Amino acid sequence: MHTLHVELAERSYPVYIGRDLLADPQLLAKHIAGSQVVLISNDTVAPLYMDRVRQGLGPDKRVTEVLLPDGEQYKTLVTLSEIFDQVLAAGHHRTTTFVALGGGVVGDITGFAAACYQRGVDFVQIPTTLLAQVDSSVGGKTAVNHPLGKNMIGAFHQPRAVLIDTNTLQTLPAREFSAGLAEVIKYGLIGDESFYRWLEQHIPKLMAREEAALAEAIERSCSNKATVVSADEREGGLRAILNLGHTFGHAIETAQGYGQWLHGEAVAVGMVLALELSARRGLIPGSEVANLCALLQTAALPTAPPADMSPETFVELMARDKKVVDGRLRLVLLAAIGEACIVDDVQTRELIELLQKRP
Repeated sequence: MHTLHVELAERSYPVYIGRDLLADPQLLAKHIAGSQVVLISNDTVAPLYMDRVRQGLGPDKRVTEVLLPDGEQYKTLVTLSEIFDQVLAAGHHRTTTFVALGGGVVGDITGFAAACYQRGVDFVQIPTTLLAQVDSSVGGKTAVNHPLGKNMIGAFHQPRAVLIDTNTLQTLPAREFSAGLAEVIKYGLIGDESFYRWLEQHIPKLMAREEAALAEAIERSCSNKATVVSADEREGGLRAILNLGHTFGHAIETAQGYGQWLHGEAVAVGMVLALELSARRGLIPGSEVANLCALLQTAALPTAPPADMSPETFVELMARDKKVVDGRLRLVLLAAIGEACIVDDVQTRELIELLQKRP
């Protein structure tokens, strides 16, 4: 087991990475302060791991299990309210701990529920998808979606701990595994060129889910994110670089309907567009766009937006993104591989021209 730390003064917490962590009865229990636990999962993950997690909590905890339907389309205020209905009916106090067992949707909505319940209770992340393990479980961003925009309603609420059991990836469907690789690739692009070049060499091993390569990719991704979050918890500056490709990607997810495109698939296309825009501005060579496309294709990820999505739709949805500040859209581009930069001077015409030239 490897342990990383997200350093946030009194809100600091460990990120545990290793095999068979769910089999360790003490690892989870030591981060549960009170006697009550709300264990939240979905109807896909629960049959695989719920019993093991419950056993790890020990016999002295009073556990309420909440099962959500599986899918991004259920990451809504309606589902959030249903969680509160069950937690309140079970009589949970402010000393309860929420535990998220699942992918990014379960983690995001559980974290937001924990942030809101009785004005904030503890929660622990147990991510079971690659995307959640390397990205959404670390950093304290919690949210639900709205029909007009992704993750527009949420809060910053840090977990008490993150438990990443790499064994859970063996049951992950291929499409979801590939979606997680998009976020892994992102970390190399924005701040770790050596990691990006490592990924170019090791992507076949990752696709084969070789244990050593997976452990390396997860640890380096989490380490990169922990460094950024420790420096900028609430996205006042540096943390915005984690959004490479996300503004384009969120527009795709909103336009297509939540759950039609997986988050990582939309981010993959968004990163290609961000690098194309960077190349058009003379920041990086055009060859790096081709290199990224080749890497994404090897990872079984898309590189072009939906054919039925017009440039005008992109621009309209991007204008609603939460990264718009004082009416100016902020985009993450690359000054070089491994060096992200944030710009707020991209004009509508520039975006339209970029998006019109897509195949």
